[in-house]
Amino acid sequence: MSSALPEVTDEGLITGETGAQRLIGWVVDVGQSDGRARLTLEVGDQHTNRHKVLHGGIIAMLLDSACGYTGSLSLDREKLPQMLTLSFNTQYLAPAGPGKVVATGRVTGGGRKTMFIEGELRDANGVLVATSTGVYKTVRQES
Repeated sequence: MSSALPEVTDEGLITGETGAQRLIGWVVDVGQSDGRARLTLEVGDQHTNRHKVLHGGIIAMLLDSACGYTGSLSLDREKLPQMLTLSFNTQYLAPAGPGKVVATGRVTGGGRKTMFIEGELRDANGVLVATSTGVYKTVRQES
């Protein structure tokens, strides 16, 4: 596993860190004082399913990533240690059409190695689109 630190702008933003992030096009904000990562995506036609709403797989990916980054922030804001998802559940509550969506994570328990993290995805109007719960662990880095 790579131990390279992500490139974070002065505004606390991460873009293009992973292949999935480059493909889907979300932006990670790790610069907020509350320690919660936020993933923002401008939903376009390329992100929709046959019902013309944001695909559920992309919703789950955004929530999972928001939770992982939030876990990293809670451990070390500078190094952002990598996290591994052990289990993950998503609850779909409302459709999200074109426009901006934001996924946010929140640590609910655990310790330095295993963490319980909840996520939520809201659309530009603040409508709760989906929630998630997951169990994450830190990835041991090579020295």
